[in-house]
Amino acid sequence: MLFFQNLGNITLSNFAKLGRSSFFLMHTLTASITVLPRPRLLTKQLYSIGVLSFLIITISGLFVGMVLGLQGYYILSDFGAEESLGMMVAASLVRELGPVVAALLFAGRAGSALTAEIGLMKATEQLSGMEMMAIDPLKRIIAPRFLAGLISMPLLAALFSSVGVMGGHMVGVGMLGVDDGAYWSQMQAGLDFQKDIVNGIIKSIVLALLFPGLLFLKAMMRFLLLKE
Repeated sequence: MLFFQNLGNITLSNFAKLGRSSFFLMHTLTASITVLPRPRLLTKQLYSIGVLSFLIITISGLFVGMVLGLQGYYILSDFGAEESLGMMVAASLVRELGPVVAALLFAGRAGSALTAEIGLMKATEQLSGMEMMAIDPLKRIIAPRFLAGLISMPLLAALFSSVGVMGGHMVGVGMLGVDDGAYWSQMQAGLDFQKDIVNGIIKSIVLALLFPGLLFLKAMMRFLLLKE
């Protein structure tokens, strides 16, 4: 019976945390509207979250595209379909690898930085000082960072995919001798704007909520609002 009692307590505790997280996310989305009339807050966080992640995203995208180009060439050459290398590289990046890998990199760099920043603000009682001055930390601290991450993630995923396509072009065309015109024409013919590009953008927005968004939202809940 003790086992089932502990199992029930753990289950109820997890459901309670899930409910508090959902309410916190809803309040954050509502507070994000108040950031729009104050573009300086949003611009500062866009630079901190998005621009400072530019280097790691571009370098990683370049090497991922080069690896896809190299491995894809050897696989396609067995079937005499080297001209389809551009379509394979672009489809792999736009549909799957671009949004997923960019979200993981974004969570690792920006999410960790936000967690440390807000933890330091809590430790130095800056948040308590804001509350004493009748400033809502949810609107001043959390909402600009959350909205900046939601805007930056699709742009960084598109940048990752674009640089990856160029990396595949460098290996396939520049090193392995694939025809330049066939690389681009096969890619343009094989990708559909609605099914591939638009769905990739939607996936990157969803992953912006799941990976980096939930990472620093969890830290914000711990440091700011949810007190046991």
